[in-house]
Amino acid sequence: MWLAVITLFPDMFHAITESGITGRAIKRNQVQFCCINPRDFTTDNYHRVDDRPFGGGPGMVMLAEPLEKAILHAKALAVSAGYSKVPVVYMSPQGTTLNEAGVKQLVEHDGLIVLCGRYEGIDERIIEQYVDQEWSIGDYVLTGGELPAMVMLDSMIRRLPDVMSDQQSAEQDSFVDGLLDCPHYTKPDVFNGVAVPAVLKTGHHLNIEKWRFLQRYQRTKTRRPELLASVQLTRQQKKWLKDDVDTALSDSVKKS
Repeated sequence: MWLAVITLFPDMFHAITESGITGRAIKRNQVQFCCINPRDFTTDNYHRVDDRPFGGGPGMVMLAEPLEKAILHAKALAVSAGYSKVPVVYMSPQGTTLNEAGVKQLVEHDGLIVLCGRYEGIDERIIEQYVDQEWSIGDYVLTGGELPAMVMLDSMIRRLPDVMSDQQSAEQDSFVDGLLDCPHYTKPDVFNGVAVPAVLKTGHHLNIEKWRFLQRYQRTKTRRPELLASVQLTRQQKKWLKDDVDTALSDSVKKS
């Protein structure tokens, strides 16, 4: 995948390029990544990239011309790398809220140009003329688009083929099938008087799978019940839920 980020703070993306799974993917050339600074496309001595907004008001707005040149430069780089259709994505609180379905959609592209705004935002004409998609990571205000871009890119890169050392891990993460994750345990067997659930030490894979599913379902029901409306359960999972309800009812009858 080919990725370019247009940002005034390219050093921030060392967190993506030099660390963890994303850093390894870039070093292995599974992902081609570059940062483009709009200041490099200014023509004045001060390399100015912002100005006061028309109509007055607080803050500054990023200038259209340096951003346009940066976007066109990114598009030219994409073409030279063999990618002719690379959408421009703007990180914006007005965009679609990013979720797992959105990440899957983004990963289907051969590449992306990610535009990070600062200050009060960017000149609207850049959005109208060049931006193909707008994405948000939540309903709150940050100082710029860099952190949201890193969140989005991290989620995308880890879903690319062969990036994760254990692909099953990516497939079983929270939200992949609409449910939250289950509890996880490792050594020691007992910590502060709390033992690891016995089923996890039985080696019985089907029982472990059942336990993990029931834990995930219950956590989702308790913490994010709205997610259950879109969850598609398998026949086996429906049976496990029914068995769990029947067991709970039986236990209740015995106690009474």
